[in-house]
Amino acid sequence: MRKSGRLSAALCFALIPLATSFAQSRSAQDREARIQAILQSQVEAWNRHDLDAFMAGYWNAPTLTFFSGASETEGWQATLERYRKNYQSANAEMGKLEFSDLRIEMLGPQSAFVRGKFRLTFSKGKQPTVCLR
Repeated sequence: MRKSGRLSAALCFALIPLATSFAQSRSAQDREARIQAILQSQVEAWNRHDLDAFMAGYWNAPTLTFFSGASETEGWQATLERYRKNYQSANAEMGKLEFSDLRIEMLGPQSAFVRGKFRLTFSKGKQPTVCLR
């Protein structure tokens, strides 16, 4: 029987500029549902090891700032490269991604503040080191 390593941490997306189709949603409830769908598509993409599709849920801009533990990455492309290096290089593992406890606060017709938790479950008891600030 294999043990699973687990990484659980806070997930926070602030002021997410959303696609044009999102802006066309009529109600806050419709927009919230669209955000939930984007996050679910990211989970599905991650779990099939498709980083390009996973990154489609991120704001594609050079000013995107990604925080992970004690490190900060600036830019969409740099964030994608960071994911590839950490999860798709030799001897790396992506694990299984889950989001939970999501709280979505609509800030306007094209922005939201999303908080929640993510969990990565790895095989063979492997667990990455996490440093939260």
